[in-house]
This record gives sequence, structure tokens and C-alpha cells, in this order.
Amino acid sequence: MIYDIRHITTYSYDSPVASALCTLRLSPRDSRGQRVLDSGIEIAPSPVSRVARPDFFGNLVTTMRIEESHRELRVTSLASVEVRRESQPHADLTPSWEEVRREVANVQTLDARSPAHFIFPTKLVPLYDPATDYAAESFPPGQPILAGAIDLMRRIRKDFRYDQEATLISTPLSEAFEARGGVCQDFAHIMIAGLRGLGLPATYVSGYIRTIPPEGKPRLEGADASHAWVNVWCGSDAGWLGLDPTNALQVNDDFVEIAIGRDYADVAPLDGVILMSGKQTLKVSVDVKPVG
Repeated sequence: MIYDIRHITTYSYDSPVASALCTLRLSPRDSRGQRVLDSGIEIAPSPVSRVARPDFFGNLVTTMRIEESHRELRVTSLASVEVRRESQPHADLTPSWEEVRREVANVQTLDARSPAHFIFPTKLVPLYDPATDYAAESFPPGQPILAGAIDLMRRIRKDFRYDQEATLISTPLSEAFEARGGVCQDFAHIMIAGLRGLGLPATYVSGYIRTIPPEGKPRLEGADASHAWVNVWCGSDAGWLGLDPTNALQVNDDFVEIAIGRDYADVAPLDGVILMSGKQTLKVSVDVKPVG
């Protein structure tokens, strides 16, 4: 499947912004089963400097500086992406989760895809005993790693409600867990925390999900906006496999990957520093259009 993607981010400010220094992570990445055919970012007002480079994990990061006074910042990301993923292996044929935990403990490589980077707690995904205990219910002794991860994904979808008013970007994982509600960012963090608490590597993935609901069926939550899911390391043979706890889906050709990291902070679409007073409002518009 080939997609044309348009992602427009607009910040409006109560008072003029004298200057801004921003970091963008809005360009899709090449990855297993995904190839970027074309991509670009349009910025208004025009920055006086702009540098694009890959970060350690291979995400394309654009750093820009704007010195023109403005009351609106508009960033438009345009891309054409081909997605042709292989089907995930049968869950029961993957190694046991205990085998995977032992294997990761002996990993010798530290390249960008090494599971060693994704087993430790972070500020946004700390070790949290209730999340670990919750995840452990999906991993009885001898459970195949992918079977356990799929069960955990489905339980999160069943036990947690999707509620855009329940959390903010800054809401701690513990609060989202106790509230049993949130958005895709929260569900990805909760799943990652549970897996890492068991010694299993997991990454945070940002991107998009394409959905065309059947007649009379609701559209998938997370459509037409930035989405987030989880990659679980299932051993050296199977590698990284994607799971979406928001919709209880194994990642397939309906998903477009933008960036991977240890948590949301590694993949935030836009962050930075602005010089202003007053409030700001954010509007996001996303179109993921299949074209072939």
C-alpha cells in the first residue's frame, strides 16, 4: 500500500512570538516493511536556520530557528510512503518470554535497534509495580512471548477506556493507570512499563493509523491524528513486532511509522522554546490517503 500523508500543525498565540527554537519529528522513516518515497516539511514563517539529521535511533529530526515576530506557526509535513509488511509469525511459535528475557540479558550489541536500549525505566515510563503485576497476568510460565504480549494488548483495550479528556501529555503513567483511561500515548506507556517490569524490551512508536470503517461501524480511535503503539522484542529470530493497545491490533499495512524511542519524549512531533507571554492553542489536521 502507498499512502500520501499530510500532517498540518498550527500553533496560535495570544501575543506575538519574538523568536522560536523548535525540534520536529514529523518525517516518516525507512524501516522493515516501510519505505519512504518522498517527504518534506513546509514551515511558516520561514526559519532563518534549519537542519535535518537522523538521531541515534534513526528518526529524522529537523531543528529550526525563527526570528521573525509571529502570532501563528504553521508546520506542514508531506510524505509519500510505501508500506508492505510481512505477516507476524504465529504467536505460539515464538520463544517463551523467559527465553527472551534471558537472551536480552546476554545481548552484546548496542546499535540503534539493540533491545538493550529498551529495557530500562525512563522518566515517562518508570518501573511501576501495579503495571508490572498487571502485565504478569498475561505471562504465566512458558507463555510464548508474542502470545503473552497480544493478551496484554487485548486486556488493555478491554480494561482501559479511550478518553481524550482523562489525561494530558504531562499526566504521570501512574495516574493514567489508576484512572483506567487515557489516549494512545498513555496505553503505549502502560504496556511498555508492564513489559519492561518483566525484563522484556519494548519501544514507543509514533505514527499514523489508516482506517476505513465498514458501513455502520465506528472508525478506529486514533485515526486522523498522530497515533502511538508499541514494538515488542520477540527474540533475535522474530525481532521487533508491533502491537497497538489502543485498538487491540497487530501492526499491519494500515500503520505508518514516524519515529521510535524509549518513550514519548524521544519522538514528540514538535517541541522547543518560544519567547512570548500569554496562552497558545494547538490545532492538528492529519490526512492519510491510500493511492496505490
